[in-house]
Amino acid sequence: MTVIAHRCAVLGKPIAHSLSPVLHNAAYKALGLDDWAYERHEVGESDLDGFLKGLDPTWCGLSLTMPLKKTIQPYGTPSNMWAQRLKVANTAIFDWPAEPGITPGATPDGTSATGSLPAIRLYNTDVMGIVLAFDHELKALGEPDRWKSVTSAAVIGNGNTAASAVAACTVMLKNGQTNKRITVAARHPGKNWQLPDIIGEGDAIAYEEKTIDASADTLRDADIVISTIPGHAADAVAEAIGNDDSFRPRGILLDVVYDPRPSALIRAWRAKGGLAIGGEEMLLWQAILQVILMTGADTADSSLTDVLEPAMRHALEEAL
Repeated sequence: MTVIAHRCAVLGKPIAHSLSPVLHNAAYKALGLDDWAYERHEVGESDLDGFLKGLDPTWCGLSLTMPLKKTIQPYGTPSNMWAQRLKVANTAIFDWPAEPGITPGATPDGTSATGSLPAIRLYNTDVMGIVLAFDHELKALGEPDRWKSVTSAAVIGNGNTAASAVAACTVMLKNGQTNKRITVAARHPGKNWQLPDIIGEGDAIAYEEKTIDASADTLRDADIVISTIPGHAADAVAEAIGNDDSFRPRGILLDVVYDPRPSALIRAWRAKGGLAIGGEEMLLWQAILQVILMTGADTADSSLTDVLEPAMRHALEEAL
């Protein structure tokens, strides 16, 4: 019987629906990491402190879903650009002390604000998960250079996921083009004050918000469209598209929803001749990045993704 020496898990509330264990355990198998295991634990905001303080050095990392992506912030140090800029992290990596009795990050009197916790590095892989989902689709289409000409992006919704979507759009619009714009279409424009500030001063990207009812032209003409509305909330947008005889989308849609699959919005988009990606692609690519971080794999090894992507994709397809 194999002894589990390395543990990881996904936390959130609710969490029973999470497919992260399917993805991560498939990755461990593909990498030959027989003594690694990945679990799921239902942990709410008030439970997080106790859960963290109950861990031991066999724990290597955590995936964090809502509502914990912001709750985790006081416990760790944002360690990549998007965790720093968005102050939202979906990944925590543990650096346990090398010697017993030494607490990393301890205060001068030898205590730590988080008790006996190790140092925790926080990352956001959602942003690049979105970018890589689009990138994979364009490569599959034989159009890997399509990014060089995109000038406009539209994000449907302005909740927490919209922050990662806007950030991803800024990455995809870094192409030297002029007159670049990101438009957020939401029921209540202006509700999320954080979104305009995600665009850096050097990005040269204009930002605007519209109501969903006034967004038809924006969605039609955008090179990139990302829907961040959960569940069936985008069904009304799908219906509006379906009822518009003149609607012919120019760009590629990513709907972060993967249940139902395909969503009503994806069906409507494709029915009008548009290209659309399901949320399972974002889920897959952000998980690949998490596996690399949690296992400490060599990020310079270009063959790593070639091993992980097919194994994790196969497991995900079977689960869905």
